[in-house]
Amino acid sequence: MSTVNPTGSIPNHLAWSIIATVLATCLCCPLGLVGIVAIVFSSKVNSLLAQGDVDGAWRASKNAKTWCWVATGLAILGLIINIAYFSMVGSAGYMEALQQMQ
Repeated sequence: MSTVNPTGSIPNHLAWSIIATVLATCLCCPLGLVGIVAIVFSSKVNSLLAQGDVDGAWRASKNAKTWCWVATGLAILGLIINIAYFSMVGSAGYMEALQQMQ
């Protein structure tokens, strides 16, 4: 464990993880909730730094970033699927499908 505490120099990716989770869940499917894993790792960064565990904070930051990319990828995939579906069935068919989901 490192003894140097570069407070604030380890990104926690919390904002990215929250935004990616919300977008992935709304645009893709409930599978987008894997972004919650990113939120958990993001929230660990600052607490590990406060405990003096810089190495653990770096590991949590890297894990958070990985899961943020997974959630972002799901959001992008969901957006592409929605655009493709909208372009195939048109606005009336898209609205009808949304109403049936509700």
